[in-house]
Amino acid sequence: MNPHANGRAPVLRIDLSSSVPVYLQIASRLRALLVSGELKAGHRLPSVRQLAADLGVHHNTVALAYRELAKEGWLELRRGRGARVLRRAEPKADSGAKAEFLRRLEGLVAKAAADGLDPESISRQFEALRRKLWKGKSS
Repeated sequence: MNPHANGRAPVLRIDLSSSVPVYLQIASRLRALLVSGELKAGHRLPSVRQLAADLGVHHNTVALAYRELAKEGWLELRRGRGARVLRRAEPKADSGAKAEFLRRLEGLVAKAAADGLDPESISRQFEALRRKLWKGKSS
């Protein structure tokens, strides 16, 4: 998945049957590409209507995802000009962010364990994700 091929953003995959709202799935996938550096400052994302058509969802769904990322400082949104990736200063996590992360991680790991994943598999997946998201960055 090359985000720079033909100047287009990568193909996003969403699961319409998931209990996770589609706009959150879109924002989450784009956030992962932003954090990993696959989408760099200056990159133009597809228009709201184009991405909505590509995904088969309503344009307001994509607009909501883009607004979420803009609120986090990832995107600049301009009417008629689309979304552009911003250079974002690396934030420092406060105790509230850390507590929220741990709460959500505990729930996710508990669900994985309840679904039959063993601790080693969970650890390997976590490490693979860490390498993917922080590639080229010291950690």
